[in-house]
Amino acid sequence: MIDTLTLLAPDGAYAGARCAGTRGDALVFVHGVGSTAAIWDRQLDAFASTHRCAAIELRGNGVPKPEPEPATITRRGYAHDVLAVADARGIERFTIVGCSLGGVVAFELWGLAPERIAKMVIVGSFAAYPNARAYADGIAAAVRAAGDMPHFAHERAARLGLPPERLRETLEQMACKEVASYLAATEATWTGDYRAVLPTIAVPTLVAYGERDAIAPRALSQEIADGIPGSRLVEIADAGHVANADAPAAFNAMLQEFLA
Repeated sequence: MIDTLTLLAPDGAYAGARCAGTRGDALVFVHGVGSTAAIWDRQLDAFASTHRCAAIELRGNGVPKPEPEPATITRRGYAHDVLAVADARGIERFTIVGCSLGGVVAFELWGLAPERIAKMVIVGSFAAYPNARAYADGIAAAVRAAGDMPHFAHERAARLGLPPERLRETLEQMACKEVASYLAATEATWTGDYRAVLPTIAVPTLVAYGERDAIAPRALSQEIADGIPGSRLVEIADAGHVANADAPAAFNAMLQEFLA
């Protein structure tokens, strides 16, 4: 059973989570810029019997409402969302599992509160996106040209390497966001640079990427794995940018092996 949680982060922005499981070590999942916390439901179902699970609903990413001020939608704000949920659930240390933007949030959180992180799993992410300024500006221009998020969602989904059965879910999660919030989230997602942070990460780390991921391909995951001492790089077959949803059985088996 998945329960939902809504709360205020320390700066007054609303965040939330989808939670499952009441015993065992804690798993905290963080979604990407085009998703909501529901993208992790397959993992909550799989791990709730053995772990305390929380999939963070980042501020300004669809729900909960009301939408925050765009100025509060930052990488540091996202890290505070994670900590607020962990505190509310009585979770002191946790394995953070982040996809795309979620990986960026994991790096930000390491700089803010490294003592809270027991392990990291970074999926389809990047320490510094190539030509980040131009890439973020291009997405922002495409959003404005589309006029609203539903129309933009149809254009963006075509680039994600999705299995056909994942299209409807992807469109629904992206379309529920507000344009102003998505523009701020776009800036937060693509413009950070955590390459100097990587060598300081001193917890067991797994870095994974989808075989068909054209947005964050192997080279970007390789850079992360090369930068974090002792980390391991894994390819997830038949998956695109959101590998945990594209190939959930393979992803869950990979995560289970890492946790064990």
